[in-house]
Amino acid sequence: MVKPKKHLGQHFLTDPGISRRIANGLINENKLPVLEIGPGKGILTKQIMAIQSDFWAIETDDESIPYLNEHFPELSEKLIHADFLKFDFQAYFKGKLCLIGNLPYNISSPILFKILDNKDIIEETVFMLQKEVARRICADHNNKEYGILSVLIQTYYDTKYLFTVNEGSFFPPPKVKSGVFRLKRNRALPCPDNPVLHKQIIKAAFNQRRKTMRNSLKGFLLSLPEDAEWLGLRPEQCSVRDFIEISNQLS
Repeated sequence: MVKPKKHLGQHFLTDPGISRRIANGLINENKLPVLEIGPGKGILTKQIMAIQSDFWAIETDDESIPYLNEHFPELSEKLIHADFLKFDFQAYFKGKLCLIGNLPYNISSPILFKILDNKDIIEETVFMLQKEVARRICADHNNKEYGILSVLIQTYYDTKYLFTVNEGSFFPPPKVKSGVFRLKRNRALPCPDNPVLHKQIIKAAFNQRRKTMRNSLKGFLLSLPEDAEWLGLRPEQCSVRDFIEISNQLS
């Protein structure tokens, strides 16, 4: 029997209808390999395997591995016993892939930053995590939920909030609602000339989100003309494209 472990942030999904909706949220029009993060007891695994031809799973829990091997013997070598945060994609995949999973709340941010670090090979994801974080990721500008995560992720991915999942759909039930959302690689926006500077600018702006961009970015404005329109705006008023243009101007 697989028991949920607090130190792994495990809340096992128990509703097969929800797992079916999550699996169907993945578009994957190019039939890329699909890697599930943390399958646990496999309720989502079963649904994904029914619709994805090239399915893989990665699990760090020692107790889950024998359970998954017993209940999904067809996975065989496509079940990877490893920590996703330390996982080397190129050791298993030669091209692009999609990710899906019910993410542990306690490591959702490191997982998202790992995706950004591997944005050239991760084409699409469907994830479930804490509702307020999912909303923040998908928020548009001129919205109080719009912030650092919104801009960083939307620089490279189109985002779509899919649906909300209530606490009773899990064991043990979490204390908050969950949100399911999709990321799809976006090539309509230009990439920042200097991704490191781009990230620094976003963080500096939103760390003082009540100030205008002129005040929050004082340390970056040595070479910019004072008549730039965005200087008088607050960060939540600047679109993702605005932030890319700003960082490229300052690069």
